[in-house]
Amino acid sequence: CSLVFPLFTFLLVCLCIAYWAITAVFLSTSNEAIYKIFNETQCDYAGKTCDPETFNTTNVTRMCPDARCQFAFYGGETYYHKYLIVFQIYNAFMFLWLANFVIALGQVTLAGAFASYYWAFKKPDDMPAFPIFSSLGRALRYHTGSLAFGSLILAIVQLIRIMLEYLDHKLKGADNKCAHFLLCCLKCCFWCLEKFIKFLNRNAYIMIAIYGTNFCTSARNAFFLLMRNIIRVAVLDKVTDFLLFLGKLLVVGCVGILAFFFFTRRIQIVQDTAPTLNYYWVPILTVIIGSYLIAHGFFSVYGMCVDTLFLCFCEDLERNDGSLERPYYMSPELSHILLKKDAELLKPSESQS
Repeated sequence: CSLVFPLFTFLLVCLCIAYWAITAVFLSTSNEAIYKIFNETQCDYAGKTCDPETFNTTNVTRMCPDARCQFAFYGGETYYHKYLIVFQIYNAFMFLWLANFVIALGQVTLAGAFASYYWAFKKPDDMPAFPIFSSLGRALRYHTGSLAFGSLILAIVQLIRIMLEYLDHKLKGADNKCAHFLLCCLKCCFWCLEKFIKFLNRNAYIMIAIYGTNFCTSARNAFFLLMRNIIRVAVLDKVTDFLLFLGKLLVVGCVGILAFFFFTRRIQIVQDTAPTLNYYWVPILTVIIGSYLIAHGFFSVYGMCVDTLFLCFCEDLERNDGSLERPYYMSPELSHILLKKDAELLKPSESQS
């Protein structure tokens, strides 16, 4: 179920994208056709708004015989049309908030399922029957406020980054070096801030799934827990990222090679079913990009599993000492991997004692 769960998250994200796109299109096409009075001679009504259906019955044609009511532009003169850009910004902000909320819901659901495995003393007897569905129910019932708050902070930072990119695009033609330097510094700072908030939110959601505490308390506990195990965090994070990158690269490479041989009609079995293309690189690149996105979605489950088990492992080390009174909850395989170095360091001291 955990491997199939990204499809549920992907479906919810697609619904958010569809709602944002439909709303943006409705807002963009809600303008009205504006008609203005044009004339070649002096007229007091020149430049004013007119209605082409009733223009010939007004006094304008008698005062200005050569006046014409012609289309000027699409827009509007109401407050709604004047502040339409504000509604577009609000729509974009809500899309970021909803998308981050959906991603956060998926993360806390997976974290709750993996944590229920770790903290089961007798695995898998002490686990719930359906860990994914149980974790999803807890997240929707108890943790929606925390998820909304965490995704709100991230959405605000992302909206600021979008505005900075828009300003950078507008200032490309300017020669103000100071403005360019300040804008680059702001973009770099907010990029780092977004990465840090994503990292902190991810670990806060894990603590929410384990303890059920609110977002701020979970973020503080996760941050100090990681700081107390900073060396393990650095090593595990780099090793995990490298292994997941190799897995994505392997999937994308295999799919890309198969797509190349398929579209170039070099596979004898499917040679008759393969389409004849004059330029086959476009479908190949499309398949490669799609396979990377799919691989990224499924490998994110493994990444969430590693992060959850690691935080549970750090908590287990601080709570228990491996004795009969306080045994470890970790599996023998995990203790053999992560506690092997500690056991080797303890052997000389035990022999001296």
